[in-house]
Amino acid sequence: MDNILQKRIEKLVESDNSLRGRPATDNEIKDAEINLNIKFDTQYIDFIKIFGGAFCGIAIHAFDNGDMIGNETVTELTQRFRQYTTNLSNELMNSYVISDDGAGNPILTSRTGHILIYFHDSGETEVLHTTFNDLLNQALS
Repeated sequence: MDNILQKRIEKLVESDNSLRGRPATDNEIKDAEINLNIKFDTQYIDFIKIFGGAFCGIAIHAFDNGDMIGNETVTELTQRFRQYTTNLSNELMNSYVISDDGAGNPILTSRTGHILIYFHDSGETEVLHTTFNDLLNQALS
């Protein structure tokens, strides 16, 4: 994560400890990757190793989230998405849920690092951002 983006997030979360969680450990990351059969994007890893699950204009779930986000881990959200969503494409099966849009539509990171939204009513997917850091920059704007 570049220093400018990190400082912007730190400035936001330093005023309210409920916005940030406990930083993720290497073991938590490895266990989740094995459990979900995916590899987390390096930008997402950088974020959760610094901030844990945190709110920075958008709620980003990890393993130990800030109180404002809730207790659902990235692993639980992804497993629930896979369990309750029918006819998932390979792209979605190889993605993981990091957030939602507030209307119940999951926001995922794909194997290529693209940030996707899955519209549960229509079953359609849309690319929101090409990188995790782009998502953060827009959320902080």
